[in-house]
Amino acid sequence: MELRNRVKELRARYNLSQGDLGKLADASRQTISLIERGDYSPSILLVLKIAKILKVSVEDIFYLEGVDENEDKKV
Repeated sequence: MELRNRVKELRARYNLSQGDLGKLADASRQTISLIERGDYSPSILLVLKIAKILKVSVEDIFYLEGVDENEDKKV
C-alpha cells in the first residue's frame, strides 16, 4: 500500500503555488513539493491543515493505493 494524494490538483483549483500553500499550512514549499511527489508522508496535523485550506475532506486528498475498499470494512 502506498499513500497517494491529490494536493497538486486541488492546490491548482485555488491557484495556489507550493509556497502559498506552505505558508498557509505552516510548512515549507519543499515539504509541499515532497508531499505532492509522494516522497514524504505528512503528519496528521499537516494533513488536517491542508484539507481545511483546500476545503475538502482528508479522504478527498489522501488515499491508499492498492487497497480493496471492502478490505477497509473488515475489522
